[in-house]
Amino acid sequence: MSVQQILETKLAEALQPEFLSVVNESSGHNVPRGSETHFRVLVVSTAFDGVPLVGRHRLVNAALAQELRSGVHALAIDALTPDQWRARGAESLTVSPACQGGNGK
Repeated sequence: MSVQQILETKLAEALQPEFLSVVNESSGHNVPRGSETHFRVLVVSTAFDGVPLVGRHRLVNAALAQELRSGVHALAIDALTPDQWRARGAESLTVSPACQGGNGK
């Protein structure tokens, strides 16, 4: 199972999302081809109702604690309630800026 699939499975189990998107952004970074180290997630869940942003990120990080200790280097998180997601425009995923690290790639 790929790291991306593991992240998807763990987030689905932990947060019962209405919508979940996990994007491997590793190719935009100075890492070997085929790496699974940089991810962006959009998770929409009622588990976030009444939870401040920091608490939402903590919930996501807790669900992925093992992966964050063992190879996932970067995790960009959009954690929204269903109402926030619909107001923002369903399925809109924030785009990460180009990587400026390493050799400038």
